[in-house]
Amino acid sequence: MASALWQGNWISRTRIITGLVLFAYAFFHFLNIGFGLLSPAWMDEFQDARLLITRSALGSTVLYASLILHAGLALWSLARRRSLKMRFSEGLQTVLGFLIPLQLLNHLVFTRYSHEIYGTNDEMPYVIVLMWNSPEAGQQTALLLAVWIHGCIGLHYWLRLTRWWRALLPWMTGLAVFVPGFALAGFLTEGRRIYGLFVEGSQRPALMEDFNWPSNEAFDELFQINSSTLTGFLVLLGLAAAAHVFGRLLRRRRAVRIRYAFGPEIRAERGMTLLEMSQANGVLHTSLCGGKGRCTTCRVVVDEGVETLPPPSPDEARSLARVKAPANMRLACQIQPQAPLTVTRMFRPDGSKGRAHASQGSEQQLAVLFLDMRGFTARTSGQLPYDVVFLLNRFFDAIVPAITGAGGTVDKYLGDGLLALFEAPAPDRSARAALDAAAAVGTALQDFNAGLPDSEPHIRVGIGIHLGELVLGEIGSAAHAPRTIIGDSVNTASRLEAQTKELGVELLVSARVLQAAGYEAEGFALQTFQLRGVSAPLAALPVEQAAALPRVLAAGQR
Repeated sequence: MASALWQGNWISRTRIITGLVLFAYAFFHFLNIGFGLLSPAWMDEFQDARLLITRSALGSTVLYASLILHAGLALWSLARRRSLKMRFSEGLQTVLGFLIPLQLLNHLVFTRYSHEIYGTNDEMPYVIVLMWNSPEAGQQTALLLAVWIHGCIGLHYWLRLTRWWRALLPWMTGLAVFVPGFALAGFLTEGRRIYGLFVEGSQRPALMEDFNWPSNEAFDELFQINSSTLTGFLVLLGLAAAAHVFGRLLRRRRAVRIRYAFGPEIRAERGMTLLEMSQANGVLHTSLCGGKGRCTTCRVVVDEGVETLPPPSPDEARSLARVKAPANMRLACQIQPQAPLTVTRMFRPDGSKGRAHASQGSEQQLAVLFLDMRGFTARTSGQLPYDVVFLLNRFFDAIVPAITGAGGTVDKYLGDGLLALFEAPAPDRSARAALDAAAAVGTALQDFNAGLPDSEPHIRVGIGIHLGELVLGEIGSAAHAPRTIIGDSVNTASRLEAQTKELGVELLVSARVLQAAGYEAEGFALQTFQLRGVSAPLAALPVEQAAALPRVLAAGQR
């Protein structure tokens, strides 16, 4: 997962590193302001400690290099963007990023520049007095919020690639709300205090001497420097915007024409996939896997121009072979048209929004548990239907709470059995939940059998657990489409459950579940099975009594 955090080219990595440096600076700067809520002395002491780092030669170099690189790469990214269409959060982050310098340059000129050139003691009280009771106070408050929101969005987009971020997200959201609130409270509290002393007059000379308050001539020069730096940034922003527009015009001249049968005709730039062209131009184009080449729902029949396309890649060819596609059928997410095409979409969305998202489904790596009651047919032979229903309901009432208590849900009941799913943010948590559920079901079954009359035979079960890729979605007609799962892992769990009958055990756990849960498979007496309908041999751990699973797992790790 560490590699996923640092994926991308040197530009992406540089933007990440410089963004982290600037976010860390903003975090401690805002905490510094917030200490004004508690104590002016704490505010001053925290600022002194912070400046030891940020105003050292190394600290200043790292900080200002990060600021210049981060802003410069943002302008470069704007100039090179193919389209300004983006998600709302990404668009908000981008807009805030370009608004930040409009106020940040002003802040830097009257603090760091003034400190270096005129020897101004730019401590927090000086900064607050300088802008208190003026529009600048509101503008700097907006700057604080813009910097913080921009940084939090970027941090979220970066860390969401990890498995642990989702679990921490509620706590981080609380922290993200607390920090700017704390800073603004400190700003208001210290502002009232220090500005009251400054306006009251008796301490004004001493404060101005302590701040080494710039002269009127110095302030005039600071305003001129601020105006020049702001003009310079606006010129750079304008150049980046002009480069973006020029690039789009240039690419449009080299655009390729796509005509959709039963649809519009569009022009899109070369280098995009046909699916991206459809999405960029608002053409409805089904793609359940999101354009990853893991399904064939985006496939098209190329009526004209198929000879201009390169042959399918091995992955695309395998996908097309599964649906026995003709030679002129291709996956829209895999082809990049370089010449005009006429295509027919095999699956055209009807434009209905009520069903589209839920029906699309999502692919996740989760554990599933398949359970079946042994000898159900022989046991209920000759019984009245009401008695059979009563027995099944008593049985499920006993074992299902063990599954739901471990974090699982029953996907469907299959007569005298069930299929349970363990949704979790990461495969390891899903696997551990499935193991906990199997052990709890074994214990619940023992308690259930202990309560049966002596004349009634005990109920036996078979359980199979496997972990793999599943697709979760609503499957069925539009008005009657329950949420369910499909995938080879369901079949594998079912085959494992059937194998427990031949072995005379209650439980079979695939090696993949054990490994995902953090257990070393070498420590267990695994058996290899060639399951019907499963292409490759599968290693699994047989457990005679499901209730004994915790002891078996503990013994296997000694």
